[in-house]
Amino acid sequence: MGLGDRRARRREERETFGRGGSARRYQLRQKLISIGDDYWVEDEDGERAFHVDGKALRLRKTFHLEDLEGRRLCTIQKRVMHIRDTMEIEGPEGGRIALVHKAMISPLRDRWKVEVENGPDLEAHGSIADHEYEIEADGRKVANVSKRWFRVRDTYGVEIAPDQDAVLLLAVTVAIDEMAHGGK
Repeated sequence: MGLGDRRARRREERETFGRGGSARRYQLRQKLISIGDDYWVEDEDGERAFHVDGKALRLRKTFHLEDLEGRRLCTIQKRVMHIRDTMEIEGPEGGRIALVHKAMISPLRDRWKVEVENGPDLEAHGSIADHEYEIEADGRKVANVSKRWFRVRDTYGVEIAPDQDAVLLLAVTVAIDEMAHGGK
């Protein structure tokens, strides 16, 4: 990749993810004490956009990402019998949409791989523990996760490029958060 290509990519990222950019913004605010880990995902105007329904008393950690009417958009479920932490994202009718797992070797920063069934695979990298990371597809940033935008504890934001599937990227964020923090 040449210098001109890198400049063009950085310019595109600033236009999408910079102040006043075209990215869709969501806020995830986990409740500190919540039976089943339920919480709302709000849009940039503070309006509820999605509900994350954590299923208590299940053998495997399970979340449902739902719309405002309670319709299930996808299920995020921990997979057992894997060498490393893995969560599967399934569509509303079943069937795998994506598989999220930690990269085996990541010496300098956290890296997560997302194997997407009908689209390019994703990679999340940065400081996952601090909620400061990016999600890329084919070397292009498609989402940005940051806690810096908020002063409220247990709140972080997700910016998603306008041409991306918000449900998939929010589900990936929920899966990474659960595997990295274990519901803390």
